[in-house]
Amino acid sequence: MPVGRRLLPALLAVIAAVADSRGAHGFARSALLGAVPFAAVSAIVAFGDYFDRRDDGTRGVQALLWGLIAALLVLSCAVRSSAVQGAPPLAISSLVATLGMFALKALLAAAPHMRRLADFRPAKP
Repeated sequence: MPVGRRLLPALLAVIAAVADSRGAHGFARSALLGAVPFAAVSAIVAFGDYFDRRDDGTRGVQALLWGLIAALLVLSCAVRSSAVQGAPPLAISSLVATLGMFALKALLAAAPHMRRLADFRPAKP
């Protein structure tokens, strides 16, 4: 999967969180609306990858996380669309949960590389 399609929803979610913290809730909603289609496509591609290689459990967890991220982004956008002023607590909570899932995805992606780093031993002088 191209890196941009995976990173763009995370970047837009971080932009939305920063915008919410500064009181620009309309801009945050627009950033989240932009992240939804990229997250949905990433979820579909991740599920397809998992179905192609079911022996890799990490792919299954990544696909599940993409699905949850897409659902939480839609939830945050839906709650924000009916808000008269500001951002409702459910919208903020779903955005924070989305950011947490992106962090979990990054840890899962980095875990195999960390195991390889642990196998390195210093050379004897």
